Amino acid sequence: MKPHRIETLDDPRVAVYRNLRDFELRRKQGLFLAEGRANVRCLIERSPLRPDSVFVTDSALEGLRNTLEGLATSVPIFVAEPRVLDAVAGFHLHRGALAAGRAGESPAFEDVLPADSAPSRIVVVEQVAAADNLGAIFRNAQAFGADAVLLGPRSADPLYRKAIRVSMGATLCLPHARIAPWPGALDRLRDRGYAILALHPDPRAPGSRSLEDLDPAALRRCALVLGAEGTGISAPALHRVDTPVRIGMAPGVDSINVAAASAIALHALGVSR
Repeated sequence: MKPHRIETLDDPRVAVYRNLRDFELRRKQGLFLAEGRANVRCLIERSPLRPDSVFVTDSALEGLRNTLEGLATSVPIFVAEPRVLDAVAGFHLHRGALAAGRAGESPAFEDVLPADSAPSRIVVVEQVAAADNLGAIFRNAQAFGADAVLLGPRSADPLYRKAIRVSMGATLCLPHARIAPWPGALDRLRDRGYAILALHPDPRAPGSRSLEDLDPAALRRCALVLGAEGTGISAPALHRVDTPVRIGMAPGVDSINVAAASAIALHALGVSR
């Protein structure tokens, strides 16, 4: 391991880290940034994605030494004083460690699903546009053992910095893909043996059932569809699901945050196994 010392804000070797917004990184350059020691460690040790470079303080270099020594020699490691790293990155949430990488082409959604013969639980996110909510959903999906997350066309990018940070690296590690066409592709999931459930708080929805009434053992392959904050599942998507399911709540409360709901539902469905 041979770190490269960065002394100034305008060093061209770290231009990719220089105060770029998510839109510029993801849409214009196809890059993502992992920030924080835990996420950098996750990217290097557990993710199928690979870093192009790593940018750390001296303290983080020592804290991540064992991890960084496992990098290919072609991946440069840049080191700077905290004030230089802060000035280049333009934000202070990185805990002295950043890594940049490229996601490449998104796979077809069928390619991230387990084999048709395998038991499976997956999460389908219709239109969760807030990166923090999406990151929390990924964190819950990983915590409870879901196999993959599929994203509708209007959902946030799971490789936005905030999504990666909130997910505690789950968006770097959990298989995910865009699902299209939407919502017609739900029929293709059904053809792959998935029972399609949708979190929907209205007990008047046709076929609606309480989560407590479901038998997880009878759901060998299950897809849980989550909708947007506020509007919930769209009518066209709801029309294609097998069973709307709801979480019991106190009188006068109609819904909770989508990320919190995902954790409750995944636990009730017995995803951890």
